[in-house]
Amino acid sequence: MKYLIISLLCFLFSIIGFTQTVNRIVSLAPSLTMNVYYLESKQKLVGCTSYCEIAKPDKKEIIGSIVTVNIEKIVSLKPDLVIATSITKPAVIDKLRKMGIRVEVFSSPKNFEAICEEFLHLGTLIGKTEKAKAVIAESKAKVEKIKASHKTAKKSKVFFQIGADPIFSVLSNTFMNDYILYCGGVNIAADLKSGSIGRESVLQRNPDVIFIITMGITGDEEKKIWLNYPELTATKKKQIFIIDSNLACTPTPVSFVQTLEIVNKLLSSQK
Repeated sequence: MKYLIISLLCFLFSIIGFTQTVNRIVSLAPSLTMNVYYLESKQKLVGCTSYCEIAKPDKKEIIGSIVTVNIEKIVSLKPDLVIATSITKPAVIDKLRKMGIRVEVFSSPKNFEAICEEFLHLGTLIGKTEKAKAVIAESKAKVEKIKASHKTAKKSKVFFQIGADPIFSVLSNTFMNDYILYCGGVNIAADLKSGSIGRESVLQRNPDVIFIITMGITGDEEKKIWLNYPELTATKKKQIFIIDSNLACTPTPVSFVQTLEIVNKLLSSQK
């Protein structure tokens, strides 16, 4: 139903002239930059952050980091549209808008469905509605296939760790929780209100599988620490894995499916 409503609104907006032709885009977030590329519109991207890895081979203009941006640089690029997330400081957004620059802010999606809705919205904004629908349809088909394969399987207790000092867990009201649910797992931290969790609490909840979503040496070190607890089921079964945060933490339809396929393959190989 939400998908239908988003499609209808986008169609109505285009009829009444709400949108304008977008040929110059500045992205203030890696996930949004990735979505521009997935919508086959990289030629429209004139600026992005230093963290937008997908755009580096094309040598796009850098307008700052995810948190700190150079407003003067953005203005000099004469964008038709600036796309941002809630991470961007409200003061920056307000200033850009006061200067007559159109800014579209995308909220942090709570689930895979919301990721698809935002992708469709961006696609409509930049004149790529049909491409967005095609990517969404392909992504949803892959997701449904994985979900169907776990309907009768035994549910594993899963711990998704983000960071190491302190340790944070994936919560139930986040899109990353769908990685667990869609693969037939149970999130051991589903009852938590805050993501912070102690190592003792993880040991007490005794997950069957641990996924560590960190980068570089931190992930390797965390895996070694968990392996030092022989009473932990995940250690006994050697089910402690490291997943690239550039994939797992990036809310795009494509990266979501790529991460889900990795999680599914790892879980399936252990059954």
